[in-house]
Amino acid sequence: MSKTSAQAQIQLREAINKAFEKAMEQGLLPQAQVPEFIIEAPANRANGDLASNAAMAGARVFRMAPIKIAQAIVDSIELKDTLFDRCEAAGAGFLNFFLKAEYFAQVIAEIEEKGADYGNSDYGQNKKYMVEFVSANPTGPMHMGNARGGALGDCLAAVLQKAGYDVYREFYVNDAGNQIEKFANSLEARYLQIYIPDTQFPEDGYQGGDITDLAKEFAEIHGDKFLSEESDTRKQALVDYALPKNIAKMQADMKKYRIEYDKWFFESELHNSGKVKEVIDILTEKGLTYEKEGALWYKNIQILTEKLLAQGKTQDEIDKLELKDDVLIRANGNPTYFAADIAYHKDKFDRGFDTCINIWGADHHGHVMRMKGAMDAIGYNGDKLDIVLMQLVKLMQGGEIVKMSKRTGKAIQLSDLLDEVPVDSTRFMFNTREANTQMDFDLDLAVTQDNQNPVYYVQYAHARICSIFRNLEADGVTKRNCTTQELMLLKETEELELIHHLAAYTDEIESAAAAYDPTRITRYVTTLATLFHKFYNAHRVKCGEESLTQARLALCSAVRSVIKNVLTMFSVSCPEKM
Repeated sequence: MSKTSAQAQIQLREAINKAFEKAMEQGLLPQAQVPEFIIEAPANRANGDLASNAAMAGARVFRMAPIKIAQAIVDSIELKDTLFDRCEAAGAGFLNFFLKAEYFAQVIAEIEEKGADYGNSDYGQNKKYMVEFVSANPTGPMHMGNARGGALGDCLAAVLQKAGYDVYREFYVNDAGNQIEKFANSLEARYLQIYIPDTQFPEDGYQGGDITDLAKEFAEIHGDKFLSEESDTRKQALVDYALPKNIAKMQADMKKYRIEYDKWFFESELHNSGKVKEVIDILTEKGLTYEKEGALWYKNIQILTEKLLAQGKTQDEIDKLELKDDVLIRANGNPTYFAADIAYHKDKFDRGFDTCINIWGADHHGHVMRMKGAMDAIGYNGDKLDIVLMQLVKLMQGGEIVKMSKRTGKAIQLSDLLDEVPVDSTRFMFNTREANTQMDFDLDLAVTQDNQNPVYYVQYAHARICSIFRNLEADGVTKRNCTTQELMLLKETEELELIHHLAAYTDEIESAAAAYDPTRITRYVTTLATLFHKFYNAHRVKCGEESLTQARLALCSAVRSVIKNVLTMFSVSCPEKM
């Protein structure tokens, strides 16, 4: 939490503890151990700025009605040298506390002092976290799911950094294995069809028009030169041409989307370095593999059953999961994607990351337990692998689902979206719904420049504040530093609501980091914009009193600073004019 909020919490907890002790000394309460209690913001600020359940928590200890304990605390509490003005007992024994104007002044002063660093926290204690996200298959264009995963993953990484974690962003490129074999077969078929039209296309091949386009480009360069080559040579040449082009396109799309990765990790590195073989050898040495039908299998059922029984699951509950063993090496001698994935996650932890977070599509939910179990199986802690599952996105326009691009007549790709919708809108709107909820992305709304568009609404609040400063400067009024006494003039309900919300920013950062939910911050800044507009519509910044004008300018400056703080963190632009 913010320095000022933390100071208030510490003071209040100390004051309540001392009030318990004083009440016992004076005989208002019987002698007993002071109970544990919580301090929190009440649902209705009219009931106080902070509330505590201390009296209710003490009912069993003191064997008294909570309302009597609450009154004893009210009669005994000393708030003179704190940021609190008074304490009241309410209801069945609630304790409500009201902050002094000094508290609100200190919040504004703290924001002015820290600027872009306001909201920073040491909550993460500099622990090394990797966030792996998007990791799209390089055999085809990126789609809407990748657009959502990119925004969520990048903004989660940003929130974790703000919360004090040492964060690393990674994209895993599946440039080896079965999908590359399918890619090669598909390219070969499309290439041959140019010269031999009745060439059969593989049943499990990639049907996308991008495969045809790549084969044609290859033919324009090489002609029919590769018709006479062996199939393996031909396929290798096609993949060597097409795969780098696809990967370069993915990297360009991510850059356009304002996502910069610390590393693009290639699956082929795992095979070439022997790390896939190494992890298979480890599992074999532990007796966790067996051969069947010419393939090498991993004892997934055994590992997960042991893990689930240790967690308190019954055998009947486990049986209902219908667990299956997994193939590590196919009968043809090729390792499976699962084998490479185990090696990849082992490599992550070997690089020293305390926790690894993956953003996966919800269709991968069955893979979560398997991968965590595999980490346990090779001697690592599967609980340090966290998975954020992301639901599907429906693209909407005119109230209807959009499946095809009007420009290309093909399936909507990430690049299509970024060509039609501003990146600011795309990144912000994909962070308005939690990952585990299905999302409708409204194309009409995303390109609208009015307050219905959530990013425009927030940006407009920032621009409006910039306009206030420009207009006042034109009138000869320039912001200056305020004294604490001047900042204490901010007493209107709308002003105090704003300051309360500003004070909660660090708490929101920490909560968002703990929950792996960056959408909390999007909601936070949207509410901040709403509270600012409410204040602005109710009160004139330039009023008859110079000191109050300066205090309100300081408040406006604090709101502007925090809005910019959030938008910059999420790589969303922060215009000064709109």
